[in-house]
Amino acid sequence: MNYPERLREGDTVALLAPSSPISPEDAEACRRHFEDRGYRVRMSGLVSTPLHGYEAGAPEDRARELNAAFSDPEVRAIFCVRGGNSACRVLERVDLEAVRANPKIFVGYSDITPFHVLFNQRAELITFHGPMVKSNMIRGFDAFSRTSLDAALSMEPGGVLEFRNPEGSATEPLCGGAAEGLLVGGNLALLTSLLGTPYAADTRGRILLIEDVGETVPRVARMLHHLRLAGKFEDAAGVLIGDFTDCTNAAEPDYGVNALMRDFFAGIGKPVLAGIRTGHGFPMATLPLGMRCRVDAGGGSVRFFRD
Repeated sequence: MNYPERLREGDTVALLAPSSPISPEDAEACRRHFEDRGYRVRMSGLVSTPLHGYEAGAPEDRARELNAAFSDPEVRAIFCVRGGNSACRVLERVDLEAVRANPKIFVGYSDITPFHVLFNQRAELITFHGPMVKSNMIRGFDAFSRTSLDAALSMEPGGVLEFRNPEGSATEPLCGGAAEGLLVGGNLALLTSLLGTPYAADTRGRILLIEDVGETVPRVARMLHHLRLAGKFEDAAGVLIGDFTDCTNAAEPDYGVNALMRDFFAGIGKPVLAGIRTGHGFPMATLPLGMRCRVDAGGGSVRFFRD
């Protein structure tokens, strides 16, 4: 797997909207966020160009911008400004040869999940499940989230990154044991939607990360069982459970998403560690997808190893 070159002051970053658009005012704030920190910015021409109200331009145009950013020798990092909907429409148009030949920092989450899976599995690129510019950075980019992102983006060869939750946020082992494998995954709904396609996540011998937002508990349960029936949990070496933000159960409020996770993963026979602060909650940890990961659920530890 290719770990991209670290970002330094004065480098050029590309701010892209491969999913949904943002307002011109937010786009300008995104630009200022990086320029104020000493970076040069290449801003997508599509960030404020809504198509059908929820797409940042036509999929072929979004793919063109993404491919151009990977091919541009001056661009060192690609930051997604937000998630949303419709990233899946871009996948077939990605130039994977350009991605393989030009490994760059690529950061995002939520609807960006399909790109992580694609780049990890078909381009052997380590990517970063981390904060997006409009969603997380331009308003109240907290110290934990900033430090976690910087640490993930600056590992040295042979280095070890130990995941730590924010102070006061505990992890919970849902099934004990330890396992090691490449980290794969992201948003649960997107992982489920990729099943049955050539872009589905390969979980064989890997650590599977899941998170989500705004789903009801019954819908989360349905998606978990969908992944189970597809063999994704059986194939996985272990599971990390991130934030499930605003996932409620109106029919039975006392049976929330945490109780569902405890029931679902009880006795699964492999390490499952819940409470990982990454996803749609704040603050947000950055996790390197495609990197070798060791989970000790009983000890509550998660470590990443840059080979």
